[in-house]
Amino acid sequence: MALTFLKRLSFLRRPTLSVQLMWVGIFITLLFVLVALFAPLMQAWGWLRDPMETLVNPIHQPPSAEYWFGTSRQGYDVFTRTLFGARVALQVVVLATLMSVFIGVPLGMVSGYLGGKLDRGLLFFMDTVYTLPGLLLSVTLAFVVGRGVLNAAIALSIAYVPQYYRVVRNHTVSVKTELFVEAAQAIGASPWHVMSRYLFANVIQSVPVLFTLNAADAVLVLGGLGFLGLGLPDQTPEWGLDLRQALDALPTGIWWTALFPGLALTLLVVGLSLVGEGLNEFINPLLRRENWNRD
Repeated sequence: MALTFLKRLSFLRRPTLSVQLMWVGIFITLLFVLVALFAPLMQAWGWLRDPMETLVNPIHQPPSAEYWFGTSRQGYDVFTRTLFGARVALQVVVLATLMSVFIGVPLGMVSGYLGGKLDRGLLFFMDTVYTLPGLLLSVTLAFVVGRGVLNAAIALSIAYVPQYYRVVRNHTVSVKTELFVEAAQAIGASPWHVMSRYLFANVIQSVPVLFTLNAADAVLVLGGLGFLGLGLPDQTPEWGLDLRQALDALPTGIWWTALFPGLALTLLVVGLSLVGEGLNEFINPLLRRENWNRD
């Protein structure tokens, strides 16, 4: 396994465009992670205001030396809200994607390895959920579970479970016919031992790629929920909510209340997407070989 990993690292000596862009995506993503981690500390040091503090005056002030991103109609400091919005977005997105992984991956392995009625039933259910539009499903679940960080993560995660299930299940069906798996079965290894010892490392390889791409999609869906007034409580520093509140001010020429939250959302989605595309090339040797030949 170590040799395989070193062979994969060798392609960094001849970085393709996808790999070069992956480093850009990593830089953008790490920047947002640092902002999310240190925003409360920056507030404690007095560098940032309270993101839910409303200023009686001034409101609708353009960007200036005092208010770098200006102020909103509600009296919020847009700069502070934008930075804390990164913290809220990453909290919800990380929770949602982790819950999807912890549910979808085990179900996919068990379903693909055991087969039978369990496999057919789970496959039918997951395919049914997968056919539903992700945003529509998340909106419906948000109505059911209510608002809050955990509730928003649950509403988002349900839409991604079928993707992990399908990928892991298909890989499990393919790998379980390999000779090393059949040898383990022949010596009496239990299904749990076979799945944990022989299958897991072989079927988990595509999960990091799916994780980053789902995280990028979750940022967009969370913004959509906030724009619709769902997902998180009002006054929460969340980019979708801020864009919704800024919508009425746009016709009057007040552009900054929508520009900076929208730009932050877009940059995070682009960063995560670039990381996912680069990881896909790193993990998929056929794609890597194809890009080398093209170069």
